[in-house]
Amino acid sequence: MSSFLSKGGWLLRMDKKIRVMIAKPGLDGHDRGAKIIARALRDAGMEVIYTGIRRTPEEIVEAAIQEDVDLIGLSILSGAHNILCKKIISLLKEREVEMPVILGGIIPEKDIPELKEMGIIEVFTPGTSLNEIVEKVKSIAMARKV
Repeated sequence: MSSFLSKGGWLLRMDKKIRVMIAKPGLDGHDRGAKIIARALRDAGMEVIYTGIRRTPEEIVEAAIQEDVDLIGLSILSGAHNILCKKIISLLKEREVEMPVILGGIIPEKDIPELKEMGIIEVFTPGTSLNEIVEKVKSIAMARKV
């Protein structure tokens, strides 16, 4: 039986482990940061699915739906964050899936407002502490729009 706590129009899920997908879209092959984040989330008690490197937006969205994750975390260092994030958000909308998406990587400050406007919930840049990322992921994943 599910336990829910209503808070300000959001439904907080109290009955299951948070499931997070960490994905590396595009041609970026550097995944050390993504693996560190995945381990930190796992160590915080979350279930983490890591897609590996060089995944297409279509593969990421399909895997997220199949795995029934609470949140998608993207790691992009290639500079293609605007294009890749726009495609992933678009695919989620096409599939009529409401799933929060966060982004980490080398993201110029000037790009963050546009990313948030397109639907990226949070953007983490270099220097963000693991604890801050874990706490933010917990709060985003636990809150589901009613």
